[in-house]
Amino acid sequence: MTNYEIRPLQLRLLEILLEIHKVCEEHNLRYYLVDGSLIGAIRHKGFIPWDDDMDIAMPRTDYELLIQHCKEWLPKRYEFVCYENDKNYPLQFGKIQDAQSTLIERPHLYYLGGVYVDIFPIDGAPENKLCQHLYNIKYKYLIKALYFIHRDPYRHGHGPSSWIPLLTRKFYTMEGLQKKIKKHMMKYPFETSKIAAVNLNDGLGSMVDKEDVLGEPTPILFEGKTVWGMKDNDAYLTQLFGDYMTPPPANKIHQHNFYYMDLEKPYKEYKQ
Repeated sequence: MTNYEIRPLQLRLLEILLEIHKVCEEHNLRYYLVDGSLIGAIRHKGFIPWDDDMDIAMPRTDYELLIQHCKEWLPKRYEFVCYENDKNYPLQFGKIQDAQSTLIERPHLYYLGGVYVDIFPIDGAPENKLCQHLYNIKYKYLIKALYFIHRDPYRHGHGPSSWIPLLTRKFYTMEGLQKKIKKHMMKYPFETSKIAAVNLNDGLGSMVDKEDVLGEPTPILFEGKTVWGMKDNDAYLTQLFGDYMTPPPANKIHQHNFYYMDLEKPYKEYKQ
């Protein structure tokens, strides 16, 4: 169970998504609903009832273009936060956040901002299955190192559990790891690859045929609004989740219990 009312959060996330959709239409950018957000669109015609986040993905060229022009294209209250414009940002993908709100997910991964929509860059991937496995293994290693760099090393005390985060800091810096991760993700350019890695956080299941599965953004209804899905949503979701039309049992439902959330307080006021 969550420690907050979920529907107001969902409606705020929808507002962010609709602004992103408007910007992408106006500037010929591509994006796709992915993961639980796409399941919600297909199975529930909107949010999964217990879902408290939203995920979209953008081809790398469009993703970078939105970073470059976000301040002029997005309404003032919305901010694109990512490593490219904030060297203290701890993740390998970006978020568009509502600056009129405050959200801290977990205190041991402290990063102060507003409620957000996750935006994952879509890059290419190798066609060979063995190469895909090796590509995925290296990615998982690098993002685990990034987690240890950012995590409070003494979260579980000063014993052995602190050794790996402290050792990681001996070999890597946040900036150095972010550069390594981005270089690895962009090894196979999206525009010239047959396979698209929609969201590498999902591992091998996110690697799909770029033309037959991803295709061009396709209109789909979400909470009564038209947004964009993929050419073949079913193929993507089946590969990633199997029987995605059957809701999981109650003991398998995942929700965040955010450390702190306020939909009315700007995070900069909270910081002060």
